[in-house]
Amino acid sequence: MFSGEELKCGIAKEVGHGGGGGIRTLEGSHLAGFQDRCIQPLCHPSAGDAHYTRHMPTASFLSQIEASWREGRFVCVGLDPNPQALPPQLGEGASATFAFCRAIIDAVADKVCAFKPQIAWFSAFGLEDVLVKLIDYIHDHHDTPVILDAKRGDIGETCKAYAIEAFDRYCADAVTVSPYLGLDNLAPFIERSDKGVFVLCRTSNPQAEWLQSQPPADPLYLRVARAVVDANTHGNLMLVAGATHADDLARIRAAVGEMPLLVPGIGAQGGDLAQVIKVAHTQKGGLIINASRSIAGASKGEDFADAARNSLVALQAKVHTLLAEHAVQAN
Repeated sequence: MFSGEELKCGIAKEVGHGGGGGIRTLEGSHLAGFQDRCIQPLCHPSAGDAHYTRHMPTASFLSQIEASWREGRFVCVGLDPNPQALPPQLGEGASATFAFCRAIIDAVADKVCAFKPQIAWFSAFGLEDVLVKLIDYIHDHHDTPVILDAKRGDIGETCKAYAIEAFDRYCADAVTVSPYLGLDNLAPFIERSDKGVFVLCRTSNPQAEWLQSQPPADPLYLRVARAVVDANTHGNLMLVAGATHADDLARIRAAVGEMPLLVPGIGAQGGDLAQVIKVAHTQKGGLIINASRSIAGASKGEDFADAARNSLVALQAKVHTLLAEHAVQAN
């Protein structure tokens, strides 16, 4: 755990992607200088000493995802470690959260295209250091991209700070963001061209209907989709589009072409996987199919990691079958 004094002072070791580095403090006047750096707290919880260097992927997020598609990996596993849902044999607290997530990661990493930790399940319980450690573990041991599900968005210097949080503090490869304050305000995320930026477009929860689907003639979700296409000057913008609204997903795909879509709502939320593949799969792949509770929560017993892998393998097999059927129909 980082001490209060270290967090207050913001002491960090910079590890430049292209070499170099130094010691700086996280003061507002220096925010822009961190945009191409990976900030390493000196007291990193997994470090053996103060000079631990964090491993960062050399390829861009998009190139990693496209490589996964070519290998037949379309499923992203969400990591939502609700303390009340952890297998009881793991105990409680930070060690239980880390042990649970690490076991899930090790069980499925060779089959997935990405992991998606939900930041709230860490920050709500003071486990930000566990999240840092887990992302480092994924990069170090599996070289799999990480999508930080944070749904950030704000204006000016605050948005710059959010980008630093996602890409430098946590070293995530991609992040979810909200477009509600305007896409121009997301520039600190978008300018990081090696990172993925997933803009909320059509979410899977039914409560969003009143806003996202209005007005019917030109719904908000379609206006967001078109605006994201126009703003995609760095080629790293992508969309979150839920599996529970297949007709809307089809309209989004028609509006954005090959742009990758992160698709939640498969599994526990009941989205129709066959319809998702039918309307949103593209020549390159186009889909990052997220599953969280149906994989990581497949069992609370001693076999929880094996159960997660079995659930993931079954979902992957279904994806491959549907892709093959879709290819036949397309021809």
